[in-house]
Amino acid sequence: MAETKTADNPNTEAAHQRIADAKEATERSRAEYADRMKGKPTPTQEENDLAAEGAHILEHEHDGSDPDPHVAARKTSEAKKPGGGYETRQATAAPRPAPPKPS
Repeated sequence: MAETKTADNPNTEAAHQRIADAKEATERSRAEYADRMKGKPTPTQEENDLAAEGAHILEHEHDGSDPDPHVAARKTSEAKKPGGGYETRQATAAPRPAPPKPS
């Protein structure tokens, strides 16, 4: 590949650096994707064939992948206790003065 002649200035050098950083990030992303995609599909074709014939599969064959790191981070939602569980500003009104008595 022929090298492109460019002007020697800070903008050109910065552009070359950004392009090199982008290529590196792309390669790193591709490597991570390939690592995540290792293993075999679940359910396997054999399990699909058995299910099509009416068999009930209780446990799938392990696909060889690492455990999902996001599963442990998930939290199950929990219903809140009745009553809202929050405080409100409650103020009692000052009593009204008694109406004047007719004289």
